[in-house]
Amino acid sequence: MAMSFEWPWQYRFPPFFTLQPNVDTRQKQLAAWCSLVLSFCRLHKQSSMTVMEAQESPLFNNVKLQHHSLNGKPGKLPVESIQIVLEELRKKGNLEWLDKNKSSFLIMWRRPEEWGKLIYQWVSKSGQNNSVFTLYELTNGEDTEDEEFHGLDEATLLRALQALQQEHKAEIITVSDGRGVKFF
Repeated sequence: MAMSFEWPWQYRFPPFFTLQPNVDTRQKQLAAWCSLVLSFCRLHKQSSMTVMEAQESPLFNNVKLQHHSLNGKPGKLPVESIQIVLEELRKKGNLEWLDKNKSSFLIMWRRPEEWGKLIYQWVSKSGQNNSVFTLYELTNGEDTEDEEFHGLDEATLLRALQALQQEHKAEIITVSDGRGVKFF
């Protein structure tokens, strides 16, 4: 069930790749960028990236645009502007910097609490309460192949399980081959 990504209309509009000086226009533009980043990462199940990777990815680099933008790169958002978009995502709770230099980040197209809710719904509907799973089984096991959290990276999974742990629905434990979780 491979889905193709539909770029928003702004992606084909050269000024989209230059942050606008007008405050109202810029707010709308940043909202559109945030939506685009989250949709793109969700479709590609991408949860972490470096700023360098982001800069070269199709996400911030529309090679089909032949128009030369003000920054001299057709359809390429400058790194300073990418940082502004990423910081906006952080303010909304959808991004966490992984280092002090702000060169790599975790992108959360679902917040940890939302992932926790999805995982717990699966646990409940499949009758797995009071069961223990390794982290690997949860995200890579055959039983979860059709679930949205299948293939989820460990950092995001742990944040989701910590959210469930705070709600007393799960406990993160140490098992023989690493970490696991017991659901209540």
